[in-house]
Amino acid sequence: MNSIKIPQTQYPVLDIIKNRWSARAFADKEISDDALNTLFEAASWAASANNEQPWEYLYSKKGEEGYEKILATLMPGNQPWAKNAGAFIITSARRSFKVSQKENAWAHHDLGMANAHLLLQATALNLYCHPMAGFHKVQLIESLGLSGNQDPICIIAIGYLTEAETLEEPYKTRELTARTRNALDTFVFKV
Repeated sequence: MNSIKIPQTQYPVLDIIKNRWSARAFADKEISDDALNTLFEAASWAASANNEQPWEYLYSKKGEEGYEKILATLMPGNQPWAKNAGAFIITSARRSFKVSQKENAWAHHDLGMANAHLLLQATALNLYCHPMAGFHKVQLIESLGLSGNQDPICIIAIGYLTEAETLEEPYKTRELTARTRNALDTFVFKV
């Protein structure tokens, strides 16, 4: 792992949180079905409103037809490095509750919780994930035939880490740049 990506935090946090970062340099190494299923299992244990679990994951591994369909929907700024990922995971929120069919106003929040579980589980398995909002949503929906109740929020590129030198610029520099976060006093306020 690139040690420059492990931050020094002001307060102690779990190593797995500090070690998670959005890598771009992926090795040419297959991800097992068991590893992917472990990620989905971790996501399934996230908290959700009324235990609705409104997340849906669609995935494809490198070399599969679905992988190429997903890759084609990525914005040009993501395609040069993402094409090396071992798999893509589309994270989607189900817009309505299963039973009542009423709008689930918390679906996106709950999907975010599940995604965080997935990302941390990946870190525990030495897999690196890069969530991307940079994709053509309408093209993705049409290409995969998603329903109107499925709202794709991000695509996660996932793979095993390799050297940053395998990347072209500007991605190589981004891979070698230290991570930073806003100071707590810029977003934490006591009332």
